[in-house]
Order: sequence, then C-alpha cells, then structure tokens
Amino acid sequence: MTSTTQRPRAILFDLDGTLADTAPDLAAAVNMLRVERGLEPTPYAILRPTASAGARGMIGAAFGLTPADEGYEALRLQWFSNYEAAMAVHSTLFGGVTELLDGLEHAGVAWGIVTNKPARFTDPLVPQIGLAHAGCIISGDTVGVAKPHPAPLLEGARRLGIAPTDCWYVGDDLRDIEAGRAAGMTTVACAWGYCGATEPVHWGADYLLDTPTDLLELVRNVLAAPAKKSMVA
Repeated sequence: MTSTTQRPRAILFDLDGTLADTAPDLAAAVNMLRVERGLEPTPYAILRPTASAGARGMIGAAFGLTPADEGYEALRLQWFSNYEAAMAVHSTLFGGVTELLDGLEHAGVAWGIVTNKPARFTDPLVPQIGLAHAGCIISGDTVGVAKPHPAPLLEGARRLGIAPTDCWYVGDDLRDIEAGRAAGMTTVACAWGYCGATEPVHWGADYLLDTPTDLLELVRNVLAAPAKKSMVA
C-alpha cells in the first residue's frame, strides 16, 4: 500500500472478467456459429482468455477475423443474437466477489459497474447473476463512448454523487486501467479474471491483486490508515 493512495468513497468495477465469469456463455455463442458452419468448436481454453475483448476477441480466436475483414460484421451480429438468447446459462460471479461487495457496503463504500458491454446485454444479465444492487450501471453505449475513454467512469462517479478522485476503478484489461487513470481514479488490475492472456498484467495500475479478497483487505487497510493531514502554509 502506498502512502499516496486516495481513500475510496466508491469503487467502480468492470463486469466481464472482473465481477463475473461470463466466458462460458460468450464462448458457447461463438462456437454455435462454428457448428452452424460445419466446423469443430474452438477449444474453450483458447476462447476464455479473449472474453474481455468481446466480439473482437471471440470472433478473432474462433475464426481468425478482425473487424476490418470481410464477413466479420455478419458473424458479430449473429454472435450477439446467440449470446442474447443464452447469456446467463453458465455465467456466475467469481469466487469472493459476493463477500467483497458485502464488505464494501458494510464499510460504507459505494460500488457500481462500468462495462463496455452494450446495455442490450448488461441490463438483463446483471440481475440474473446477483448484481442488481449496484449503485450504478454504465454500459458501453450509455454515454456514446466506451473505455478506454474516461467518460463512462466519470458518468458512474456522477451517478453515485462522488468525486472521481474519491473513486477506484477495478478491471482486467489495459483499457480499464487507461480509462481509470484518465478519469483521475486509483486503478486496480485484477489478476483473477481474463487479463494477461496476450501481454503482461499490470499496465501501470496502482495495484495488481490476485483475488477479490485481496481487494477487500486493501480497502480496509487504506480506510484504517490515519488520514493525511492538510499542509498549511
């Protein structure tokens, strides 16, 4: 713990790969596309690390296509339809997340969700996996731009009524940390999700933590530390 860490009045979280393990249903939706085309399913071990990258990651891993390639957009739209029809079959919260959120609430720390997932999926999924009590839910299309732009995080802080500098942002992707830094928040890279699949984990975050329990312990330690005194000239 560094002496410069801002005490959190609120913690904002990414969703996929941070609070929720949604990879099984995301992978099933893309493998349905392969089966429909007479192809063998892509092994789950290959698909899982790409879950935080959404359609770009899943379709890239399953079909070797990028958004600039012909046929990508049609696959993306079909993948969306497949996923929307079965998005909470196997998705669940990561171990320790329920305890983390309960602990934050007990400590008087607000929390919310800021995800790049479109509201089309976020709105029905969040209550199905036990996160309906979030203080705010900002989806990828809520403010017209998505992470790594800081605007979604700033909107989350605004809805909670808390200054961005009093917020932490927790995520498992480089764009999460970039967005958090740009918003002026303390940043936490979580190693319990999907991060680090294609590059080293950390990305200049203020903290790198292994479990949700580690995050709760960190918050409690920061809250228990003596408040910094103002310097008077």
